[in-house]
Amino acid sequence: MWGLVELKKMKTVFTTVAAATSCLVLLSACGSAGSTENAGTGGGAASNANGQNVTLTMIVSGNKAANGQDFELDVLPKLVNQKFPNIKLEVQKLPDDQYTTSIKTKLAAGEGPDIFRVWPRMANAASVVDLAKAGYLEDLSDLPFMNNINPGAKEDMSSQGKVYGIAKGIDMLGTYYNKDLFAKAGIADLPKDWDSFLEACQKLKDAGITPIVMGDKDPWWIQFGVYQIAANTVYSEEKDFDTKLQAGTQKLTDPRWVKAISMYKELYTKGYIAKNTLGLGGPQATQMFNDGKAAMVFDGTWDYPTLTAKGAVDFERGFFPLPGNEKGKPTWQAVATAAGWAVNAKSKNTDAVKQVLNYWFDDKSDLFQEWVKLNPSISSFNGVPLDIELIKPAYEQYQKDGNSIYFANQMWPSGVDTALMTKFAESIGGRNTTPEDVTKAMQDKFNELWKP
Repeated sequence: MWGLVELKKMKTVFTTVAAATSCLVLLSACGSAGSTENAGTGGGAASNANGQNVTLTMIVSGNKAANGQDFELDVLPKLVNQKFPNIKLEVQKLPDDQYTTSIKTKLAAGEGPDIFRVWPRMANAASVVDLAKAGYLEDLSDLPFMNNINPGAKEDMSSQGKVYGIAKGIDMLGTYYNKDLFAKAGIADLPKDWDSFLEACQKLKDAGITPIVMGDKDPWWIQFGVYQIAANTVYSEEKDFDTKLQAGTQKLTDPRWVKAISMYKELYTKGYIAKNTLGLGGPQATQMFNDGKAAMVFDGTWDYPTLTAKGAVDFERGFFPLPGNEKGKPTWQAVATAAGWAVNAKSKNTDAVKQVLNYWFDDKSDLFQEWVKLNPSISSFNGVPLDIELIKPAYEQYQKDGNSIYFANQMWPSGVDTALMTKFAESIGGRNTTPEDVTKAMQDKFNELWKP
């Protein structure tokens, strides 16, 4: 997510247990439309002045939805063509591990799609900051629906005062859990701090239940737990830590970051996280959770459809922030703007693209309503309620106390998160890599990449 995904990130990261290959949707145009009755909310012709046929291309990351229609592959092209019969939208969805390399190669070669996935701030190599600096992104600041977007989400998709991306919404990292297995292990109350979380894990283990499963073969999964703990050990005390890091007055070797890495490693050392997770990919880990073979999994709200899919057994699910806090202190959550969509600055169909965007994000349009219905991320558009009951308690707590921080990699140059993932994988993979080694690698990579 992954905002992670970026995470993938930060989930945008990131929504099914199958599909390792690209999916391509080609929707044939149904004719031409030159009349104003086919115009979107942006006004004007749908494409060329005479309503000539236009093909728009779009590439995004992720896998096809496991259940029902996929919004980007199925719903979006269909409704766009119904609204604008002379516009054909071709959508390609690439697996997360292929997307970033592919999109940067295409953009550099002048062959980029009209619309593509982009991550907020500096999260991921396909981030707003990096791609805007390279001149690949169209300025979207003047699109009318921008006034209806949460200012924070709009700012996170901006660079140098210009808005270059439209976020899918807001995502939270947290712990999906199996209520039935918690009850079986005698866990009556959700853990509120790190000590009580460890106690819950031990109760599950003593009951013969695997407490946690992770898909660490997909390295970005490592971030899902680390960033939640760091929200409590680092940012709860110094919310501007990363600003100071960029200014050179703080370092990632800070004892609080070492503590975060140590706490996360403790879950592996004590056997609370399933064995050999470096051999498990994300799809396998989520399937284990859905099949009732593990009580918990750390993931983001973007993966809600995947983690609530039917498995081998039926059970009731819950969601809570990983409590990396000390007893008596509040739990801080990892909450961030999600990945979203950007427009190629070199697109030859910019007017048609903006026409489609103005229709898509008009809160009164049928397309907007379908998007809201199928979007697992919490909407960043004003007035759109959160209807996912599973996530509501954590989100309402976030709104109430404001104890939250973005996913840490959103403020680091792309590559620092890779150093974290690589070194931590060594640490849990049997090498003598210490938490101090992990944070040193992070700081060294930051020093190499950071250019004020």
